[in-house]
Amino acid sequence: MTTSGPIALPGAVRIVTWNINRGQRLNEVIEFLAGAEADLILLQEADLNARRTECRNVAQEIAQALAMNYVFGCEFEELSQRHNALPAYHGQATLSRFPLFSSRILRFHRQSGFWLPRWFIPRMRPFQRRVGGRMALISSVDFLGLRFIVYNVHLESRGDDGLRRSQLAEILDDISQHASGFQVVIAGDFNADLRQEPAASDLRKAGLSNQFARVASLPTTVPSRFNGSRAIDWILTKGPMIASELKLHDTVLASDHYPLSFILSGRSHDTRRGRKHE
Repeated sequence: MTTSGPIALPGAVRIVTWNINRGQRLNEVIEFLAGAEADLILLQEADLNARRTECRNVAQEIAQALAMNYVFGCEFEELSQRHNALPAYHGQATLSRFPLFSSRILRFHRQSGFWLPRWFIPRMRPFQRRVGGRMALISSVDFLGLRFIVYNVHLESRGDDGLRRSQLAEILDDISQHASGFQVVIAGDFNADLRQEPAASDLRKAGLSNQFARVASLPTTVPSRFNGSRAIDWILTKGPMIASELKLHDTVLASDHYPLSFILSGRSHDTRRGRKHE
């Protein structure tokens, strides 16, 4: 598909990405998202019928509370989270104020074998046995005349950087199939610091801008007793719009990750980049 003539750019689109840690603090998640007033929201680790989240449909409840359209993509079936013999899932959810269409799942060819059920590992909650695999949930959405291709991403946490780089390469290859003129947004939990080589070079070669890469200090995860903060959540863009008002919401403690937000605009009214606290 090709485009011809000038592109009508929307005034501004506010975007949020957030790994919500299954939605275990769902009321607080909804409270933040309602206040964010985003047009496009990309969530990772949203539960569906899991005991740890009271068998709720986390994505659906958020979408209903915000009066937004949504699509859910199943990443894993959680074998230890079944309720009344019904399967439990978790995955990614993309929410939009405009209709979503042509949604699909890009399930990566290379996966870690860490989560697979094995005869000698009990199917109990501490062991988190799963079937499925890491993936990107891809959707299209038209914002006032401009088509967005949105990749909601969760790369593997168990495995080395080589595995994650191969999963990222599948996303970049998929993006290359789109004609110019679209606005591409790739966001989520990459479980890697994309400012580091060779990932940074891979992104440059694909023509992608890592919007938070210039931030000097960017821990996107909440420190815990066993793990320090890490920079693993990112927003990548490619297209005619300009990014501004980048925010790391590091006072929001409703998950083990912080939300990230920014604005894509058709106007060059403010292109300053930096870390802003809320």
